Amino acid sequence: MKYNYKRTLPRQAGFTLIEIMIGLVIGLLVALVITQVLSMFEGQKRATTGTADAQTNGSIALYNIGRELKLAGYPLMPSGAAGVADSPLECTTVTYGATGITSISPISITNGVAVAGVSPASDTITITYGNSQSGGVASTIGAIVGTAVTVGSNFGCVVGDVVLVQNGATCALTTATAVTGTTAPMSVTLNNTTSAVVGGNLSCLGVWNTVVYAVSANGNLTRNGQDVVAGVVNLQAQYGISAAASSNVITQWVDPSGATWAAPTVANRNRIKAVRIAVIARNTKIEPNAVTTACSSITAANPTGLCAWDATTANPSVASPAPTVDLSPGNATWDRYHYRVFETIIPLRNMVWSKDTL
Repeated sequence: MKYNYKRTLPRQAGFTLIEIMIGLVIGLLVALVITQVLSMFEGQKRATTGTADAQTNGSIALYNIGRELKLAGYPLMPSGAAGVADSPLECTTVTYGATGITSISPISITNGVAVAGVSPASDTITITYGNSQSGGVASTIGAIVGTAVTVGSNFGCVVGDVVLVQNGATCALTTATAVTGTTAPMSVTLNNTTSAVVGGNLSCLGVWNTVVYAVSANGNLTRNGQDVVAGVVNLQAQYGISAAASSNVITQWVDPSGATWAAPTVANRNRIKAVRIAVIARNTKIEPNAVTTACSSITAANPTGLCAWDATTANPSVASPAPTVDLSPGNATWDRYHYRVFETIIPLRNMVWSKDTL
């Protein structure tokens, strides 16, 4: 018998080289699209997060400075009558016998100086205040025996308190080393009795605080040299002044510069009734192109760009240009960041309450 075999070739399966190459190209395109989408999403997330951080940091910085500015000058209590040097704010001669204290000025602003390549011109704010529980009420000096001063009442003086001794416009700061007696008259022993005279006044100020707010070169708000809030790149401040110390009507806003306001006299210092401040916080994400412009004007209404504030908003009777914000000395790419500006006006309560005696 004869058999006829037909040979059947196995059927081939799989992809051709062209199909594989097309598949690779499509896969690469999909991967590229996904990468671009993820990159855009990450950029948007960083921008949103950075803006939120700047918003939070600026708000916290403004709150911290404002909270202590409201304490400025406490408890330098007003007393007596206008035209009579009987208030601590009228001390024209002050002897600083208390360790570490160099000023009783409630507020002092130092105009910033730009350092090319390091930092822009950011102001420094120095605030001083005590924490006396008695409010610094003055007591008349009845007798002086050595370093012990007899007063009608010590009004809560305790050992270690900073003590202000006042004789008209001549004053001295010293420290209470002992307090004796529970009923009038009482005795407060001082580490020195400079300016103490019978008939003068003695006030206990508690612990005297000197607080300095500034911006560090690495873009943080500092309090007495210690970083407290990150992402703050500039601080601007101006004095709100009245025409006379006995008035609380602010007529002008001035920079802490020039012959008058860089280091104001006691008379001019007592005209300072408020402080206007601007805190500038930055988003940490740098953009590929410029996204911020310089301030268009420091005098016109509704300025555009990176400005401290609209100079017309407080409506002063004397023209008051806003401070200039220039971040370029510290960072050549400053305009590739987004910023948030927080500004407010803070009345100096102790100065406002003292107007009738100044």
